Amino acid sequence: MSAEQELSLENIDIIGPRHYQANGYPHREWAFLRKHKPVFWCEYPNTDPFWAITKHADIIHISKQPTLFLNGPRLLVIPIEGQPQPNAEEPPFRHLLDMDPPDHGEYRAIVSRNFTPRGVSHLRSEIENVTRKVLDDLMDRKECDFVLDMSSKVPLAVIAALLGVPHKDWDQLFRWTNETIGVLDPEFQGGGDVDSTFDRARMGLFSYFLNMTEERIKHPTNDITSIVANATIKGKPMPQFEMLSYFLLLVVAGNETTRNATTGGLLALIENPDEWRKLKKNPGLIKSAVEEIVRWTSPVIQFARTASADTEVHGQKIKKGESLCLFYPSANRDEDVFEEPNKFNVSRDPNPHLAFGIGEHFCLGAHLARLELEVIFEQLLARLEHAELAGPVERLRSSFVGGIKHMPIRYKLNRAST
Repeated sequence: MSAEQELSLENIDIIGPRHYQANGYPHREWAFLRKHKPVFWCEYPNTDPFWAITKHADIIHISKQPTLFLNGPRLLVIPIEGQPQPNAEEPPFRHLLDMDPPDHGEYRAIVSRNFTPRGVSHLRSEIENVTRKVLDDLMDRKECDFVLDMSSKVPLAVIAALLGVPHKDWDQLFRWTNETIGVLDPEFQGGGDVDSTFDRARMGLFSYFLNMTEERIKHPTNDITSIVANATIKGKPMPQFEMLSYFLLLVVAGNETTRNATTGGLLALIENPDEWRKLKKNPGLIKSAVEEIVRWTSPVIQFARTASADTEVHGQKIKKGESLCLFYPSANRDEDVFEEPNKFNVSRDPNPHLAFGIGEHFCLGAHLARLELEVIFEQLLARLEHAELAGPVERLRSSFVGGIKHMPIRYKLNRAST
C-alpha cells in the first residue's frame, strides 16, 4: 500500500498541536488534500468546524477580499480545550491581526513607514553588530542550543531596540513571548494551565508597556513605543486596550517568526549539505537563500477567515459565517506553483511564497525579517565552518507557529574578519 493510500479524508490530522510537536508539519497530509480535496470541511473533537484551504491560488483569492473573508471573528483554528477561553464581553486583545477594514488600515498606518525597506535599512549595522557579538560569545564552545544561544537573541535585540526596551528587561520579553505563543506547551506553562499562562504573559506585557507609554506621553522619544503611545485614531488618542494589544503583537511577531526561520533555516542547510556548499561557493545567492528559507520554514502555519456572505472557493460553496483556515506552509509546497516543491533550493527563482501572507494583512515586519535573516546567514556563511545536530530537535506544541524550542548543534566557528 502506498503512503498516499494510507491516508483518507477520515483520518487526516492537520490541526492537532500534539501532532505538530511530535511530527512537524503535516506536509504529506496537505499534499493529499491539495490533490483530492483542496477545500475540505473539517470536523474534529473540541474544535469548531472549518474549511481547510491548502492551495496557493485559493489563499491568494481569499486574502485579497478582506470584506468578504473577515479576520475579526476567528483569528485562528485551535482546539477549544487547548486555547485560552475569551470572555465574550472582554476579548484578550484587539490588534492588527484581528482587525478588518477600515480600522485595520488606520491602525497599520501608525508604524508602517518604520517597516518599509527604507525604514529598516538603517538597522543593518546594528543587526550586524548584534549578530557578531552573539557569534563571538559562542567562539570558545563546541556545542550549543542554537535556539537559546543564537537564533532567539538577534530578533529579540532588534525589536527591543526599536521599542526602546532596556537590555535588563530583554529576558522578560523573551519569557512573555514564549508563554504567549507556547501557551499549549507544558515547558512554558510553569506548572499552570493554558488560561493562567496566557493571562500571566498578557497582563505582564500589558502592565510593562502601560508604564512605558505613560513615560513616553510625558517625554516623547523617537522609538516605536513613543510613536504608538502618542498616536491618534480619528483625531483621538488611541484607546488603551488597542494600544497595549499593539505592543503585544509587535513583541511577539517581532520575535517568533524570525527566530524560527533562523533555526529552521540552519536545520535545512544541515540536512541539505549540497545547498550549504552551493551557498558557501556563491555568497551572492544570500537573498534567494533567505526567500527559500522563509518558504521552506513558513513559520506562521495558519490564520482563519470568516465568510461575510455566501460565496464559493475552488468550486466549493461556502456559507455565510463559516470559517476558513489558510494553511500557508501547504501553499508554499503547491505543485502547481513550485517546481520540485519538496526540494530545498537556495537558488530558487522565482519564489512566490506566501509565508508573509498577501493582501491587506501582508506581514508588517516582512522587510525587517528579511534584513535580519540576510545578516544572520551572511555571518553564519562567513564564520561557520561546520555544523551538525548534536541531539534531537524539540518542536513547540502549537498548530499556529512552527516553533523549534531546542536544537542542539555541534559546530566550529571562525573568528570574524576585521
